[in-house]
Amino acid sequence: MNFSRLDFARWEMVNLRGGQSMKKVFVSGAFSVVHAGHIRFLRDARALGDYLIVSFPPADMLWRIYGRKSVLRDEDKIELLESLDMVNEVHLSTDEDEAVSFSSIFRKLRPDVLAVTTDDHYMVAKKRLCAEVGAEFVVLEKTAPARGQITSGSEVLARAKAPTHVPLRVDFAGGWLDVPDNAREGEYVVNCAISPTVSLREWEYRQGGGLGGSGAWSVLNGWDPVRSELGLGVGWQDPAVIAETGCCVWKSGRYPVLEFKNTGEFLEGKMAVYDTRIRHDTPGVARLERNLDAIARAGRVARLGVSQQEVMVLAAAVQMSYRAQIDEGMVALPKIADELASKYCGGGHGGYAVYLFASTKDRQQALKVCRDLYPVEPYCRTFGRDEPVPWTPFYLRRVRESLRKDHL
Repeated sequence: MNFSRLDFARWEMVNLRGGQSMKKVFVSGAFSVVHAGHIRFLRDARALGDYLIVSFPPADMLWRIYGRKSVLRDEDKIELLESLDMVNEVHLSTDEDEAVSFSSIFRKLRPDVLAVTTDDHYMVAKKRLCAEVGAEFVVLEKTAPARGQITSGSEVLARAKAPTHVPLRVDFAGGWLDVPDNAREGEYVVNCAISPTVSLREWEYRQGGGLGGSGAWSVLNGWDPVRSELGLGVGWQDPAVIAETGCCVWKSGRYPVLEFKNTGEFLEGKMAVYDTRIRHDTPGVARLERNLDAIARAGRVARLGVSQQEVMVLAAAVQMSYRAQIDEGMVALPKIADELASKYCGGGHGGYAVYLFASTKDRQQALKVCRDLYPVEPYCRTFGRDEPVPWTPFYLRRVRESLRKDHL
């Protein structure tokens, strides 16, 4: 209980004026992790009366009934909430009722007001309980801080669970069929997560390069990456493969559905990315006219290549995709040694291009003759692994030198 001298003074003044008791306000919530949004809600609720009572379900019940995990232990949560100036009492709500798990304590304390927020899912049941007890039911708008957006517990938890390192990706075929307006039933988007990985501190690639950087940035920050990409007017393939990892075949559709994947081991030593040194802008080219029939045909061949784990078949699909890009008006890519196939990554018209080789020896020869070519490997995260995977020092020095010269 947290009953301040100011509360006692108010209570005495109210009683002297009319013999009435304090106006008690009741709120409930999960408070999985207490954040600024909770503080604003509690402050607004307290303004409705003189005495604020807070309840929350214990951790085991929160998981069992609501399917939500509490970051804080019940004991820590009680102490934290009781320490707030606007809170006077804290109770556990233990009724096995998803809508009103606090009904017993509410009937016992008989508060004057029950306050909820506009996104409350159980208003009908709570209004019924208020009518039974004779309490006022008040809906409060969620308020944003002076700077920034309204905070939610799920957003805080997402940031806490976000990985520290993620791969980028190369796409082989089917690109643009991940855009909802272009979705085609029975067609496929084929791509592969790649290392070196990136982090919020270390990003050894050119930005705006068509390797799914905006999707990776969303994943690292704990945002909803698919929603972020669709909000840009582009497709979902980048965050989907970055979060999934591996060499993936996705079903074309409004949202990512993985048909199958493998580790991409058959591509080890056989991939590289070429830096065109021209900035890539996927949203800027999203509305250009393109041959979706040809793109879909390439997707079907690429699916076969991943299924059979045959780099030659996959290379055929990459070349089909590249021909569609040339028809769209992209500048021809250079021939580099004995590559099997190449295509622009992402929306193209600049950025990086992926090159496939028949062997590690062929790739190594290409890396010797082209300073703007960098080796990448398929990346498939095993359970729980979250580690940096850098370029070797030789290529790390080369890419940093390239980016520094362009910056100057």
